[in-house]
Amino acid sequence: LLLGCELTATTKSYTFQVDEEDNSDHILALSVVCLTDGAKDECNVVEVIGRNHENQEIAVPVANLKLSCQPLLSLDNFKLQPPVTFRLAAGSGPVHVAGWHRIMHREDASFEEDDDLSEEDEEELPPIMPAKK
Repeated sequence: LLLGCELTATTKSYTFQVDEEDNSDHILALSVVCLTDGAKDECNVVEVIGRNHENQEIAVPVANLKLSCQPLLSLDNFKLQPPVTFRLAAGSGPVHVAGWHRIMHREDASFEEDDDLSEEDEEELPPIMPAKK
């Protein structure tokens, strides 16, 4: 699924979240952040606000865009786990954030190792011979 949002002086943040009761794994990958039509030649700082491994909120700047020197930044599918908030920390935009959302459904059955492999099923490797001089 494609994701896109626009951050402006009037809409400074956008939160992407999923249903907490959903039993799937969600990955949000950012591909590009760019200034769009009407942007001023000023620094536009975009932050991503999420949670760290200790479940504490953390804000990380991911882009600093300026029309005259860097109007676009490729984020090479920077992966995040929802919920995530995108915030225009400085500047008035408009800044477009684009990426994709992938849903991976969890299997209900648990993984069990198959210990019933016979020796015939196992591939035998030849022994390693010493190098000839």
